[in-house]
This record gives sequence, C-alpha cells and structure tokens, in this order.
Amino acid sequence: MANILIVDDEIGIRELLSEILRDEGHDVLLAENAGAARNIRNELCPDLVLLDIWMPDSDGISLLKEWSANGQLKMPVIMMSGHGTIDSAVEATRIGALDFLEKPIALQKLLASVKRGLAHRAMPSTPRHPTLAALTRSLALRDLRRRLSQLSEGSRSLLLKVGTGSLAELAARSIQNNSGAWLDLSAQPGQLDGDQLTALAGGTVFVPEMLRLTRAQRVNLSFLLDRLDRYKLHLVVATEHGRETFQTEGWDPALVDRLFETSLPLPGLAEIKDDIPELAGLILQQLIEAGEVPMRRFSSAVLNMLRTHHWPGGYPELRATVKSLAMASLDQEIDADDANALLAETRSTDNGTPLSLELPLREAREEFERIYFRHHLRLEGGNMTRLAEKTGVERTHLYRKLKQLGLHSSRKSED
Repeated sequence: MANILIVDDEIGIRELLSEILRDEGHDVLLAENAGAARNIRNELCPDLVLLDIWMPDSDGISLLKEWSANGQLKMPVIMMSGHGTIDSAVEATRIGALDFLEKPIALQKLLASVKRGLAHRAMPSTPRHPTLAALTRSLALRDLRRRLSQLSEGSRSLLLKVGTGSLAELAARSIQNNSGAWLDLSAQPGQLDGDQLTALAGGTVFVPEMLRLTRAQRVNLSFLLDRLDRYKLHLVVATEHGRETFQTEGWDPALVDRLFETSLPLPGLAEIKDDIPELAGLILQQLIEAGEVPMRRFSSAVLNMLRTHHWPGGYPELRATVKSLAMASLDQEIDADDANALLAETRSTDNGTPLSLELPLREAREEFERIYFRHHLRLEGGNMTRLAEKTGVERTHLYRKLKQLGLHSSRKSED
C-alpha cells in the first residue's frame, strides 16, 4: 500500500487518522509541526500528505507554498482544518492542494479523498528548476524577485546587466512562465520559425551572454523580438557589456536600442554569499527530485565551503558543482573530504592559471587547453552541445580534443 504522512499539531487527530489509515493497510508517518514534516518529506518522499492548516511553528498553507516553490509538490496534498473557510480552500487549491477536508473529518470522506489522492499520484510531473520564489530568507533576493516581476509585467523583453558570478539564469527562470517552455537561444543551431515559437508559446527564451551570439543567432533574436506578444513569450538576455561595445562589434543599432530599453542590474554570487548555502540546498533537492542524483545532503562544513568559495562562473558553476558533489559522494552526507578536491581545483584556476612558464610552448598550450576545457565542462555539466557552442569548437573535433587531453565526457550528455 502507500506511505501517508499526517501533519497535525494535535496528538489526538494524528492518532485517530493513523489508526484509520493503518486499518486500511497503509504505512503512516507522523509529524507534529512543519519542521518535522519538511524533514520527513525530504528523507522519505511519502506518497500522500494530510496537512493541517493551523500549526504553531508554520501554518500548512506556508509549507504548501514552500513545497510548490521548491518543485517538491510531487505528491498529492490534502489540507485539513477545524476552522476551514472558502478562502483557505481556494488558496490551497490554487497553490496545488488536491483536496480540502474540514474537521471533524467523516470516515467515508477521508477514505474517498485518500483514494482519489493515491490515484492522482501516478500523474507525470515536469522537472523543476530553482527560482527566486523558493529563496524566502534573503531580503535582497526577495527584492530582486519583486523587481523582476514588476519589469516583466510591463515588458516582454528584459536585459540583465551582469558581472562576475552571474545569477542571470536563476533570475530568468524566476519570471512568470505560463507553459514551462524554455529555450537557450545561444544553443539554437538553426533558424527559428513559427512552428518552434508555437511550441514555446507562453514560455521563456534566454540568452546567457548576448555578445557571444553569432550573426545567424542575432537574426533569430530580431525575428523573436517582433513576435513576443503574438506567442506570449518572455525574452531575457544577459550581458556584461554596455551598448557601445555592441555598436563597436557591428550590431544593428536599432536592435541594440530595443534590447537595452528595459534593463536591470543583477548582483553576483559574491554579493549574496550568505544565501549560497540555501541556494545550494535548493539545487540539490531539485536534482534529487528530478532523479539526476541519488539522495544526498550537505554537511555544515561543506555548506560553509560553498559560501566562502569564489564563483566566477556564477549560478551555472554552482549548480554544476552541486551536481558533481552529489554524484561523486559515496555516503549520503556530502562532507568536506568530498568537496576539497573539486573546490581546490576551481580555486587554482580562479586564482591564476597554474602554468609553469618554463614549459616548452607546445606543452604549455596543451596544459592551458586542459584547464580551459575542464573549466567549461564543469560549467556546462558535461553537456557536449552547450560545450561546443560555448567554446566554438565543432563537435567531432571537440570529442577528439577532449580524448587527447585526457578529459573524458559521455556522449549521452547531449541535451
């Protein structure tokens, strides 16, 4: 049968519901508050949750919102309340609750609701990416989220001014997306057409660094700008450069003016370093939920190491590092020994290329290429399509080059 989590601060309610559900053959997990429920959800992934609204530490609606924002609402949740109102039921349903039970709960209504919830759990879910909505503790990130929301409501095109340690992808994924569709325009090999835009309708098109776009991709960008309203798309482009640089590089001045019309400066990871442990934990949880890594958790020492580390590659580098740590760790807890080697390697490249100038030119070039490709492999999470695009190396030659340098990458990493 199923694993069902009951979350209620009243011991009598927990015991009564537990007895009923165990008689029906289910395994029951009990939590007296939101903190305990959160831990059980992360560790045991129950098949269904019965969640009380009114609890002393954090109310059930807030916990439901947290699970929804974190991409963790993959199990059906049935809300319970002894003081139920229409407004509470509507809000819970809007956030993602499957049903709402008012106390005292009638036996047949409970069993019918649980049966419906367990039937609903088989429905497929779409993998989620972290967004600013899940990072509620940081005043700076809450403020950034509000600014992004306000700007995106007024314009379908937004330029993000970024520097070292860019948060551009995290910001772009935080803008309202009605369809879940996402396209990295810098990885688009051919010409965009109406069929592709129809498939993307309601979604987001992202450009991680506008200056790196090829001439053909600039044509796609111009084509897209004229059709944002028609397909209800949001375009988010990021760049470290001012408009003068684009004019020097031969960009169409009218296109540059349109793209710079609505802009927002973003902080880098160095400016929100105290929020990095929360962000890393969120990334790890969603990688686990998506089945990309096994069940893992960070030790306090590793979270502190991530907080103090220098992240020149920004959010993509942090995400790639979290994924690498989770996949390489032999134990459920990722400890300092797991993190030291990986972070030490990135520190050495960040603090200056560790090349001996006494090497012959050929050997020095080869060592530089090894450092260069290892860095970008890590940033792109081993994805060969993005690596080829980022480095400007043709795919077949890229495989040969990595093999020559002793850097192995699986051909499965194509998405």
